[in-house]
Amino acid sequence: MATAVVFIIWFHRTRRNAEVFDPGAQRMGPGWSVGGWFVPFANLWFPYRVATGVWEGSVVPGPEGGRRTVSRAPLRLWWAVWIASSFLDSFTARMEGSAETPEQTMQGLGLVVAADAFEIVSALLAIVFVRALTRMQVARAALRAPRTGSGQLTAP
Repeated sequence: MATAVVFIIWFHRTRRNAEVFDPGAQRMGPGWSVGGWFVPFANLWFPYRVATGVWEGSVVPGPEGGRRTVSRAPLRLWWAVWIASSFLDSFTARMEGSAETPEQTMQGLGLVVAADAFEIVSALLAIVFVRALTRMQVARAALRAPRTGSGQLTAP
């Protein structure tokens, strides 16, 4: 639970940062970076839409200020596995709850193991996504930071 809270706080903060970097890339308001996770059915798509806007808005511009493209593979992989994990969790909970025989219970437990494996992979991909997006935002913020005469960044 603590990890989910910290992740959502981070997600909201990156959304706010991306709005400063590139407001035109944001298709959804900053409130959806938090609320999108809690609205039934919308939580299957809205956080991803917010994340794509944040990703686009965090890309460091090209040499002449043009929009560069950066592969969204970390975002897409994490989201796909997270959605699959969520559906597998729901399915296994129903199957495990309706088991009436030892064989059905064993099948249900086998699916629980598979669901847990998906959750682990999803968590690892979330780490990759967080690190990639954080690196992008740090690089983007460095472009906006004022510099001293020696070329060093000044403290905010």
